[in-house]
Amino acid sequence: MENRELGGIGFTAGHWPLDPEKPTLIFIHGAASNNAFWNPQVEYFSEIVNTIAMDLPGHGTSRGPGKEKVADYADSVLDFIDLIQAPRPVPCGLSMGGAIAQHLLISHNDRFPAGILINTGARLKVIPLIFETIEKNYGDFVQMLFAFAISGKSSAEKLRSEIEACSVCRPAVASGDFRACDGFNVMDALGRIAVPVLVLNATDDNLTPLKYGSFLANSIKDAELVTIQDAGHFSPIEKPLEVNRAIHDFFTRTLR
Repeated sequence: MENRELGGIGFTAGHWPLDPEKPTLIFIHGAASNNAFWNPQVEYFSEIVNTIAMDLPGHGTSRGPGKEKVADYADSVLDFIDLIQAPRPVPCGLSMGGAIAQHLLISHNDRFPAGILINTGARLKVIPLIFETIEKNYGDFVQMLFAFAISGKSSAEKLRSEIEACSVCRPAVASGDFRACDGFNVMDALGRIAVPVLVLNATDDNLTPLKYGSFLANSIKDAELVTIQDAGHFSPIEKPLEVNRAIHDFFTRTLR
């Protein structure tokens, strides 16, 4: 894997430069996170397709302020895709990243051959406790996220270093992210997605419950739903083999 920066956006690439003959998985992290979240996927798929995990503006090594609207983050992702000239880009997002992917698939459906939505929803209301905890003590917020985002069946200590690495974020940026989530609602627009979509949910996800993924799969014309067992909101880290297998199978069927 290679860590790079272009146009003020930091990103990790499985290989660089991109292979023009291969599709490109564009991994989009969730709120208050960074591209390190996707390391297990960037590495696994790097010999099969182009893999790019970007830091959204204001996150990780990307410059500039964060955003407070999903649509604004989506514009940044689209600009970055154009900048790197990613062939056949497929947005793959988790949580807020999944909201960004939905916006892209709805508003720019001619640009993407497929999409992957992981542990996300068409509407992402945020409880006030999230904002209060970020404002009072960001360290407490990170610990709360750690407690709620993984399954009780996962090894918390084994995952701690990975989750802490992808949870470094300025409090003001984190608050903006959750405001973006709180204002997101595309429940009535999902029918406009006209490409194949893989929806992944997880049995032990406390933040975006199973019904969120079911609604997406039932509302998108060509959607496939796969449920990851014994995993929480951070299933790509908790169960990387299962998540990677589901994505690999989807790619094999839809993007040969």
